[in-house]
Formats: sequence, C-alpha cells, structure tokens
Amino acid sequence: MDATSQRLLMCRPTYFAVDYAINPWMDPSAPVDAALAVRQWEQLRQTYLDLGHTVEEITPVPGLPDMVFAANGGTVIDGKAMAVQFRDPQRADEAPAYRAWFEAAGFEMYDPKHVNEGEGDVLLAGDHLLAGTGFRTAHAAHAQLQEVFGYPVITMQLVDPRFYHLDTALTVLDEQTVAYLPEAFSPGSQAVLRRLFPDAVHATMADAEVLGLNAVSDGRHVVLPAQGTHLAAKLRDRGYETIGVDLSELRKAGGGPKCCTLRLRQGKASK
Repeated sequence: MDATSQRLLMCRPTYFAVDYAINPWMDPSAPVDAALAVRQWEQLRQTYLDLGHTVEEITPVPGLPDMVFAANGGTVIDGKAMAVQFRDPQRADEAPAYRAWFEAAGFEMYDPKHVNEGEGDVLLAGDHLLAGTGFRTAHAAHAQLQEVFGYPVITMQLVDPRFYHLDTALTVLDEQTVAYLPEAFSPGSQAVLRRLFPDAVHATMADAEVLGLNAVSDGRHVVLPAQGTHLAAKLRDRGYETIGVDLSELRKAGGGPKCCTLRLRQGKASK
C-alpha cells in the first residue's frame, strides 16, 4: 500500500466549548476541558506532520467554538473550493471565515446554493463523490457538487442522528476501499455501498459510538480515535497501518480526527 502525501487544513481549538446542542453528542451541562482539547488537537496535528503531510492552519475566531471542525468548512477538489452554508445559526459565521481563507489561498471559489456542510458530508472515493444527506447537507446540494467538480455524485441517506454527517459513518481508506457502519444508512444506500465497495470493511456499532469511523487515511496509514480498537484491528488485518489518537474532549461536540481535518486537493494529480 502506498501512502499519498496530503495537504491539510486545520483550526486550533482555542475557543472550543460546548455551549449549545446541535447534535446528540453535545451536552452543554457536561464539563469541557478546553486546555486538554488543545493538547489532543496538537497531538493530531503532530501525527500528520510525522507522516509527512503538510498542515496549514486557519486562525480561529472568538465565539465560534466549533470552528475546530475544519472538515465542515468547505470541499476542495482539483483546485476548486466550494464554500459552505450551515444548517444551524450557531455555526453560520464559520462559513465566511473559511471562504476568505480559500480565496486568499488561491482556490477557484464557488458559493453554495443550498445547505452544504463541506467534507463532513462530501467524501471523494476514487472517481465518485459520496454525498450524505438526511440531517445536515440538503439533497439539493448534491446536484451543484456534481456540476462544480465534475465527479458523479452518489447520494448516501443517513438515518441515525448520532451519525449526522457522512464522515461519522464512513471513511475512505483508498480509491477502492471504504469502511462504514451499515446501520447508519438507509436500505437503499446500504445496497449501493455493497455494489460500489464489495470489499468494504464493515464497522460495528461499538466502533461508531466512539467515532472510530471519523478517520483520516493516506492510503496506507489510518489515523483514527484511539478508542476504536476493534476497527483498528480489522484495518490492520487488511494491511493498513493504524495510528490511534485520543480526541475524547472534542468528541463531546461530536468530532474526531476527520472532523478536524480538511483535505486540500490542489489538482487532479493529488487525489
């Protein structure tokens, strides 16, 4: 298995907190250790650097505690960046901050016509875009994704509110292989996944309940929550090298490694 060097965007959780509840993971009454969240995030960032990836950072904005979840800031493929439109007003101001960063970085910009929460719900898998809907990103956004990026879009219907973004229920391991939790998808979407990825790794509910599928793969190394031990064992059996990181504080807001990480694909050679 060959590892692909990646360019990644992250946002330090300087202002991380759980001040509201917009998904089932969030409980504003539970204590949050913001300093621990920063230390855990720094471990994730260092893991990427140790693997040879490039990490760029967007400046966090006060009052936006979920801005750490950079995957929701946009979709970047072949040098094009689609900005986002959040469903929830608590996160709305993240969108212009990320858009400004993409524009300054020189990406060709596109603005969303519908609710679209970026790579949280849009995952490039080989020559297809897997696009989640059901809780956040609107189904109508999928047509625009296809027009902008020119990849066939496969709609994935999510059915469990705990797995409200596609990247909490499915991870792309390489251009031919994914891992996913079947129960997180509608029967029709499960059938599509079986057809597209007959050799997929099937995660268990125990894996998903620690956000084990919220993982980042470079084709050889898979960075996933340290608590996802069963999934990690399955991946090692398939020949992947797994690296566990503890993001337990960020999980209190429903986030894991992938939520914190946006892939910046400059051109077609860097899929």
